[in-house]
This record gives sequence, structure tokens and C-alpha cells, in this order.
Amino acid sequence: MRISEFDYDLPPDLIAQEPIPERSRSRLLRVDRRSGLLSHHTFSDIGSLLPADCLLVLNDTRVFPARLHGRKSSGGRIEVLLIRRLPGPTETWEVMCKGAQNMRVGARLHFAADLPAVWRTAPAEGRGVLEFFPRTDFASLLERYGEAPLPPYIKRTAGMGLTDRERYQTVYARHSGAIAAPTAGLHFTPELLDSLRQRGIETALLTLHVGAGTFQPVRVDEVEAHTMEEEEYEVTPAVAERILAAKKSGRKIIAVGTTTTRALESACAEQGVLHTGRRRSALFIYPGFRFQMIDGLITNFHLPRSTLLMLVSALAGRELILTAYAEAVAQRYRFYSYGDAMLIA
Repeated sequence: MRISEFDYDLPPDLIAQEPIPERSRSRLLRVDRRSGLLSHHTFSDIGSLLPADCLLVLNDTRVFPARLHGRKSSGGRIEVLLIRRLPGPTETWEVMCKGAQNMRVGARLHFAADLPAVWRTAPAEGRGVLEFFPRTDFASLLERYGEAPLPPYIKRTAGMGLTDRERYQTVYARHSGAIAAPTAGLHFTPELLDSLRQRGIETALLTLHVGAGTFQPVRVDEVEAHTMEEEEYEVTPAVAERILAAKKSGRKIIAVGTTTTRALESACAEQGVLHTGRRRSALFIYPGFRFQMIDGLITNFHLPRSTLLMLVSALAGRELILTAYAEAVAQRYRFYSYGDAMLIA
């Protein structure tokens, strides 16, 4: 399977740069994967479009202010994105970095007077390992100096405004650890979730901390040769029990987002069995994958040639998804993180 098979044309002005004023007023394209029919809605209509007794599974990860700007000892500027905290007692992190060329192990960086750092692994190909020396709680320093790690296709000053701190976060975010939002969930409001429960649509929460693996570009021509980076996820025993009970009774499992999908399908050892606890997944879902847990998906519109586009194509079929994307472009839907949504059911 060729990466070129997952390409499409997107006018740059359809890439959403700001969230809309009201979360649930985004547009929603419904894709019936059995009939191939497409229909246009507002996200607040989702309750009437979902199976009446389905179980909606959401990812409750919380985005932390993972982007830091600092200076080298020479005075040059540097930008780092915290990717993963390494095991151990110190604040040692794997980072992605800009402006770190020719830096060596032991070189010092200064992100603030009370937040110096030193390279423990010299940066190579845009990655390295930094040890920070916080004088106070590291999480509070990140809240003070860090920025929301908005995606690079949002071409504006990123992350410092209160709008992004609140809107680049789901209303049900609980567990800090993601460097990107599970964007399908950005459309929900507390009121909308309450209305779904009143309709008999239950919700369940799991956690997958969105990391670099979700957005790692595919750099090979053959899709099957791509390797995903691991991301940490957790399914609690109580949630697993609810999901399996719903499956056994014939109720539909609808995943909110590709990250929720990856967590559920990764945890599924076999039909009727879900691994629980905290685990890591490098599952790559592309056409030909056999889904065992989910029956439908709420998702945003994804980048061309991306693993996320391949995942939705695995669920609904590549041709139908590309047809749906062409329709979304023609109808001027908003794309990517702050964009509109799609329901595949």
C-alpha cells in the first residue's frame, strides 16, 4: 500500500487557526460506512445521530504546557517540546528541539532564572535528553513558563493566551501528560454530555497520553514499513468491565477520537478480553486492520498522508473517506485540531 494513496488537496484557508466561540456549534459530517451516504449536521445534533443505547468512550488525558523557550549559555535562542519524562528521581525528559545544533552533553540551557537545564544526551535529528533543575515544583514552573503545544499548522503566536489554555483541552480532561489534545473531544460541552446521558447514551473514560507517535510523519513509500512510536495508555478494570458488558449485550461502542480507538484496540487481547492497567502501545492501524472493540468513531479531519487518516480509512474504507473529505472541502468545513468533526457509524 502506497503513502500516495492517502493524499488529498486541501486549500490552506480551510485549516482552522482559532476555535469557534461555542464548542458544540462546530459542523459535523456523518458518514454511513454501510450505505456510503453523507449528511451535514451541527455537532450539537450528535445525540440524535448516535445509536440510542451506545457506549461513548472518551480519552480524558490533559494537555500540559510542554513547550518551553530558553537561551543557550552563548545567548542563542532555543525551543524545546517535552515529550516524555524518563524514569527516575530527577526531572529528566526526552525532548524535541529547535536551535540545538552542535550542542554537546553537559551544555547548559536557561528557560528562566529558576529553571536551568543541562543536556544529558546531545541533541541529534531534533531530539535529545534534558535534565532540569527546578528549585520548586516542576509542574508549577511549567504552568508559569510553558506554552500550550499548539500544532505547527496553526500560524499564530501559540500557547500563551488563556483561550488556548482552556480551548485546547477537553472539558473532561483529568490526567496530565499529553503534548496534543484528543481533538475529537473538543466539541463536547458539559451540557451536551448531560443531554446524551438523558438520552440513555452512557460515557466511559480511559486515558491515552497523546505523544509524538500520533503525529509522527510517514517517511516511507510503503505504508506497511512505517513504525509507530509508543504512547502510554490506561484502561481501568471498572471501565473494561463496562465496555465488555456493553459488547456482550449488543450495544455499540463509539470511540471519541483516534487516540481512544488506539487505546481500545491495543487493550483488546482477544474477543471478550481487555487488558487493564497502564501499558504502552505502538499499534499502527491502517486498511486491512480488523477492529475488535469499536463500532463507530467521532473524529476530526486529519492531515494528508498521516497515520490518523489511515486509521479512519481502515474503519470506513479509503475510497469512502476520501469522498467524504472531498465533500468537506467542497462545503468548506474547517480542518485539523480546531476544525469540524466527522461521525463514522
